[in-house]
Parts: sequence; C-alpha cells; structure tokens
Amino acid sequence: MMHIALFQPQIPPNTGNVIRLCANTATTLHLIHPLGFVWDDKRLRRAGMDYAEFAAVIHHDHWDAFYQAMGERTIWALTTRGTRSVYDAHFSEDDVLLFGSETAGLSLQAHAALATEHKLRLPMHADSRSLNLSNSVAVVLYEALRQTGFAGLL
Repeated sequence: MMHIALFQPQIPPNTGNVIRLCANTATTLHLIHPLGFVWDDKRLRRAGMDYAEFAAVIHHDHWDAFYQAMGERTIWALTTRGTRSVYDAHFSEDDVLLFGSETAGLSLQAHAALATEHKLRLPMHADSRSLNLSNSVAVVLYEALRQTGFAGLL
C-alpha cells in the first residue's frame, strides 16, 4: 500500500481533497503537524472529511516522529528543489510520497534527511512557481500506482 505524507498542510480544502483521494485508492495518509487549521475545520469537512471514515489517516506530532515511524520505507519528496522528474523514479508499493506545505514547502530539516535522488519534481513551465497541492498529490500517486500495477484497485 502506498503512503502519502503532507508536511504541515495549511489549506483545509487541499487536505480534504487528499483525504478523499486516499480513501478511494486505499492509500494511507500521514499528516505531519503542526497543521495550519483545526482538524475539524468546516472547510476540511466540506472538501473531504465525509470520506475520513474510509481513509487511514495517521497524525504525527512533528517531522522527527514521522521520519522515525517510516522506518525503512523509501520516502520520495516532491519539491520544486528536485532535479529528477517524477517520471524517472521507480516506485514500490510501500513507498512514501511526501509533499510540503502549500506556503513554505518542506523544512530544511526534511530536506537534510532525504537523499538528493529521492527529491522529485513534476514537469511544468519554467516560469511557473508551483502546482496546487492536491492536484500534485493525485498526479504523483497515480503514477506510483500505475508503476506498481494498481494493486488492489479495480
């Protein structure tokens, strides 16, 4: 099973959309605190919390707790600092796809903990700053699922 991790997400509708995506793909969602919203925020509920009962959501108090909990899993960071395309990566079923905060990306601590070859980016126009978080998660997750044969999905 794939894992999605959101590092200190700030925008409730993005997190709600990712919850819905994870529920529909049997993907575990890891939320690395602090969050930029209250967990029961009405905007979060509207965007995807009605799917929360169908999604495996794990909360981590901070980066170190998350990093330790991942154990030997490969963590792929999706970042504008990445030099490799997501389409050059070779994903495995138990990998973790890590996405930074909408406003600040990943912390220096997270960048320092991850190998350069595990920092990926989505191809986009050179003058673009970034893509929407929930859209990026969907694109990368489906590429990883495609590579792993859509295990358990119809």
